[in-house]
Amino acid sequence: MNTSIETRPPSDSGGGLRAALVWCVALVLICGVVYPTAATLLGGLLFPQQARGSLILREGRAVGSALVAQNFADARYFRPRPSAANYDPKALSGSNLASSNPALRERIAADSAAIAAREGVAATAIPADLVTASGSGIDPHISPAAAELQAARVARARGLPPEQVQALIRSHTLHRTFGVFGQPRVNVLELNLALDALPPAAG
Repeated sequence: MNTSIETRPPSDSGGGLRAALVWCVALVLICGVVYPTAATLLGGLLFPQQARGSLILREGRAVGSALVAQNFADARYFRPRPSAANYDPKALSGSNLASSNPALRERIAADSAAIAAREGVAATAIPADLVTASGSGIDPHISPAAAELQAARVARARGLPPEQVQALIRSHTLHRTFGVFGQPRVNVLELNLALDALPPAAG
């Protein structure tokens, strides 16, 4: 009876390593070079304004971004929502405080009292977005109600008829996207720039 010894070819471990390295390099090139380059070029081509940060220019100079809130302290301007990030786009953050947190309640109470005194209204009449920060900390929008609350003070500081300021708010109110998504909103920076573009009040 003849017996034979079965032999197997040696495994090609070197070939498997080469294949793994080739795939690794290919994925690095695709995900780290090709895709980001294509996305950047297409973004700049299809959405040039957004790709440049939605910058707002006045006389060739960038005065801000339509996506980033700025703090306005002058009585002649509308004010944005509070910011847990101090309006710093490099430090996006919410306060991460629960509604039951005493520190949040104290801050809202203090802000409500300050707004009520500044706008000459009752604290209960203040829209919630004027005393609560957004998740990003730099939300550039306020509700139309929050803008209307400030209209009398802005009109008085600028010597303008309240009706003119209210009309400006209405013309800068953005409605729900496609009539469904989001809420009506007003971009504070764009509204304040529109105020500055008005002719000086008589007298």
